[in-house]
Amino acid sequence: MSNQKLAQIKTAGFILKPNDPEIKTLYERIKAQFEARGISVLLAERSANMIGEKGVSFVSMCEKADFLVSLGGDGTLLSLVRRSYGYHKPVVGINAGNLGFLADITIDDVDNFLEQLFKGEYRIDDRMMIEGCVKTKEGKKQKFFAFNDVVITRPVVSKMAKIYASIDGEWFNTYKGDGLIISTPTGSTAYSLSAGGPMMYPLTQAFILTPILAHSLSNQRPLVVPADFTIELSSPEEKVIAVIDGQDNYEMHEGDILTIRGAVEGAKLLHRKERNYFSVLREKLSWGDEH
Repeated sequence: MSNQKLAQIKTAGFILKPNDPEIKTLYERIKAQFEARGISVLLAERSANMIGEKGVSFVSMCEKADFLVSLGGDGTLLSLVRRSYGYHKPVVGINAGNLGFLADITIDDVDNFLEQLFKGEYRIDDRMMIEGCVKTKEGKKQKFFAFNDVVITRPVVSKMAKIYASIDGEWFNTYKGDGLIISTPTGSTAYSLSAGGPMMYPLTQAFILTPILAHSLSNQRPLVVPADFTIELSSPEEKVIAVIDGQDNYEMHEGDILTIRGAVEGAKLLHRKERNYFSVLREKLSWGDEH
């Protein structure tokens, strides 16, 4: 677990849940709480335009802020982590709805969180990121980063995906079915979990390969491999789709290769010190009864 701390706590950069102008009231309340503690607030331009406020460019916000804040749900935080990854700023999620796996500060807990922040009673978790590249048969490269997962799936419902998978240059499996999920431990509680994959402690460094509705008599199971392996995926099909964190799509054709490895640096998530991952699992998944 990381012992990192913020160098200073003077400026926070905010993004808001998209397509939700009614979040303005919540934002103004939280902004006032931050400013009452002496923290300047920068609002990203796209979010500002949505609620009729003045904002700054996303790049300027990331450069000037000491830490970044997403106000929304896990999807809002996921987007912020991916877009801000190159600036290596810690990200905290304030949840505007139900408790999230990632955005775990509730609206009513903001003052308490800020008090803990100035006391140094917080932690910065280093979460594994995926570094990926789609290389076409013509040699063109499209690079990307993913926080939760990369999914290779069929382009239409009526077709089956066929995916060749290699680890460190050695072919090990051909997946046939609706597709394949390559997940980080953070993403293990997202699509991978729905497809039957295991949950992994989020600070683990590993990939989870989870078949989606495999068409196989051998009943293929999820596979967990260390993050220092390089995974290569391709397909003989005319077209398959690579979906990055459920937000960006890349078309892959026969001869194209998708390479996935663990990124050198992880994403930085800022949490309350007492935040317990297993308590979140218990609440979100309604596990068991109290003693």
